[in-house]
Amino acid sequence: MNQTNGSKSYQISKHLVFEAYLRVKANKGAAGVDAVSIEQFEADLRGNLYKLWNRMSSGCYFPPPVRMVEIDKPGGRGVRILGVPTVADRIAQTVVAMVLEPLVEPVFHQDSYGYRPRRSALDAVEACRERCWRTDWVIDMDIRGFFDNLDHDLVLKAVAHHTDQRWVLLYVERWLKAPLQRPDGSLLARDRGSPQGSAVSPVLSNLFMHYAFDAWMAREYPGIQFERYCDDVVVHCRNEVQAHHVRRAIAERLAECGGLELHPQKTRIVYCKDRNRRGSAEHTSFTFLGYGFRVRRLRTKRGEYFFGFNPGVSDEAAKLIRAQIRRWRLHLRSDTTLEQLAREINPVVRGWINYYGRFHPTALRSSLNRINDYLVRWLVRKYKRFRHKRARAREALASHARLFPGLFAHWKLIRP
Repeated sequence: MNQTNGSKSYQISKHLVFEAYLRVKANKGAAGVDAVSIEQFEADLRGNLYKLWNRMSSGCYFPPPVRMVEIDKPGGRGVRILGVPTVADRIAQTVVAMVLEPLVEPVFHQDSYGYRPRRSALDAVEACRERCWRTDWVIDMDIRGFFDNLDHDLVLKAVAHHTDQRWVLLYVERWLKAPLQRPDGSLLARDRGSPQGSAVSPVLSNLFMHYAFDAWMAREYPGIQFERYCDDVVVHCRNEVQAHHVRRAIAERLAECGGLELHPQKTRIVYCKDRNRRGSAEHTSFTFLGYGFRVRRLRTKRGEYFFGFNPGVSDEAAKLIRAQIRRWRLHLRSDTTLEQLAREINPVVRGWINYYGRFHPTALRSSLNRINDYLVRWLVRKYKRFRHKRARAREALASHARLFPGLFAHWKLIRP
């Protein structure tokens, strides 16, 4: 079968559709409004992929409604709306994303880090840390309801600037306008916004912010550095006066771009106070990508201590980690062995360490030590000789950690 068909309205490669399916399969994900899982879709994989390719190539593919899922925000700060497309729709969106990405990637700003190849959130945190050492003030930006308020016309204008393939614009427009299906089955029409969770949303949001913010900052304030991870932005300023000026200018710019606005309470001007920076300010800390930036007691390679402005796992992220550890209820798993417990929790714990342990890992230790506390309680429940002798149980766990230091992933940071 030929890769493209000249009789179709649009020339879309069948190989591209198959590659998009492989990406969707690797990312897994829940079923959409049709309740069809990736496994059910694969029951007739050849037929389903052909049907999708045929409809897309003919211009008659219309995306179904997107299943709306409400996720509680940390700290009881309301809910975040996620959109779950069907498996077929995720494949179709991935096809368009794979066409758009190589076109827009070369023009994106070097300090745009979100959902881009060879860039990560930790790269953004590292750049932010180094710049906080060099400049005294930051603007900790929060765009109110960014994904819910993207201007469709401006998104389409940005896409059209980078491609003349009409089918790409056609399907991007249809996805932007696809309704959300509430849990009760009712439909919510949309004339703006792009729900988080879709495969094409990251490249569209990055493209929008490139023109709304990145390129504008490079043009209007070329000497001011920033880090942006999707809609999470930190801007570095030399002094407080400059910070207030730039904040006002950014607010005006976002208002011009479809009426976006900075959240008045969550957008803050922060003084990066350390041992060498005198004076005071209303805000001397901020959170960026799960890391809390504030003055911390640090240690040099020579063993000397000093106070510096540095990132470590944020209080909010640490609270979520401790909540997950509680949900495991390790102390009640007396029917299992330590080795079984380690196999179950190590993948998650290793992920925490790899991310939150990159900078100032000592901030992570108190949370991970909760695992040791639960393991001690596990020993007390499992073995009669440790009943009412928790100190002896902790000694036994410490002895086991010395013999098998790699058993639990967190023992590389904190032993019992």
